Amino acid sequence: MTKIVSVLWIILLLSASSNAFMLKKYGKFEFKKANANVYIMHGPVVGPNKENEGFMNNPSFIEGKTGLIVIDPGGNFNVGKKILAEIEKISNKPILAVFNTHKHGDHWFANKTIKQKYEDVKIYAHPQMIKEVKSGDAEIWYTILDNLTANLYGTKEFAYPDYELVDGQKIKIDGEEFIITHPKIAHTDTDIVIEHVGSKTLFLGDNLMKNRFGNFDNSSSIISNISYLKSLKDSKKFKLYVPGHGPSGKMNETIDPFLNYLEIISNEAKIALDDEIQTYEIKSKVIARLKKYQQWDGFENQVGRHLIKAYSEWEEKEMD
Repeated sequence: MTKIVSVLWIILLLSASSNAFMLKKYGKFEFKKANANVYIMHGPVVGPNKENEGFMNNPSFIEGKTGLIVIDPGGNFNVGKKILAEIEKISNKPILAVFNTHKHGDHWFANKTIKQKYEDVKIYAHPQMIKEVKSGDAEIWYTILDNLTANLYGTKEFAYPDYELVDGQKIKIDGEEFIITHPKIAHTDTDIVIEHVGSKTLFLGDNLMKNRFGNFDNSSSIISNISYLKSLKDSKKFKLYVPGHGPSGKMNETIDPFLNYLEIISNEAKIALDDEIQTYEIKSKVIARLKKYQQWDGFENQVGRHLIKAYSEWEEKEMD
């Protein structure tokens, strides 16, 4: 009997392994327990492409008494199915709620996967996100991600968030308490940052990244993003900081790299403005100061854009 049990266990392990979430050269992805009842799957730290199938963020979930609360389930329906399968390897409890940190589709398009299985799931986001994605931003992001990944396959039906969360709001779901912060404008003007009170974990969305760079568009602010990250360092309140992209960790190791980069960009842009020179004239000098960031995904494409963005923000401040 013992031998039979052992053989069956080996078969089950091999079966689970063969059905693992695999992405070609990026390897295997699974949820790992981060602390207490918090689980995180750290996605590949690259931009959306065909090889990663559009999966690049850090889906997470908290296990409650009777169900699960998911944060940023992923970037499309097909990836969402694989992420959901990995969740179900950890727990067979139903998904009760989903939090979306901001409007960019690589974080929330997999809402549809969850909604398809759990029709009554409540999906939460900031009201500005809900407004913008329903007013056309979802379509824009669908086109971007479909062109880059070829993995959306015409599933142009969105499971929009339908419950609003505002700055300072406290919410309890299945015995788990969360506190919501809205930084007003940082990575975008639609962000929520989610504190899981019980585990002292902070889910920052794309207000924090590590090992990759994203775009700062018209709904963002580099200067405000810096201020927000500095305020977190002053509080020293949390045990674990979860970025939107890249590895999670303790405060300094997780926040400092991105914060230091943004401060260099911002300071150099301000000096250029004060000296009445353009960003292209200082770009090579700035890049030389950023040697340790040159291996981050997106550096080459984004560093010049970030300089221009910071420069324009300082210009606007001088005009106020």
